[in-house]
Amino acid sequence: MKQITKDWLTAAEDDLLAAKTLSNKTRLTNLVSFHCQQCLEKCFKAIIEEQDKPSIKSHDLIRLQLNANIKLSVSETILLSIINEVYIDARYPGDLGLLPHGKPTIPESEAFIEFCDTIFNRLRDQLVVSNR
Repeated sequence: MKQITKDWLTAAEDDLLAAKTLSNKTRLTNLVSFHCQQCLEKCFKAIIEEQDKPSIKSHDLIRLQLNANIKLSVSETILLSIINEVYIDARYPGDLGLLPHGKPTIPESEAFIEFCDTIFNRLRDQLVVSNR
């Protein structure tokens, strides 16, 4: 596995850990969702780097997922689309990590963490197996 791939995975894991650490704080569900979005973005960029594809300067999870050629189930695709709504370019303090309907609920943020954990582990394991 390339060093850049490892670096992306480490950064993704850090975001996942941050999301898990903040997960029981109702006030911080927006930050949980933001860290989940960041985790997925970095996972997809790790795969793209490992596949020797040109890096993409984008935060669009759907675009990155398609470019990385990562297959998702229908339910995973729906969740990815929801989490994709979290990222904002301007990063205004009041908007960070919000969904179109506002701050994520604790159950929503827990679902985001579970999804990110699944994707992170799946992709990391895939990279380890392919590098044997």
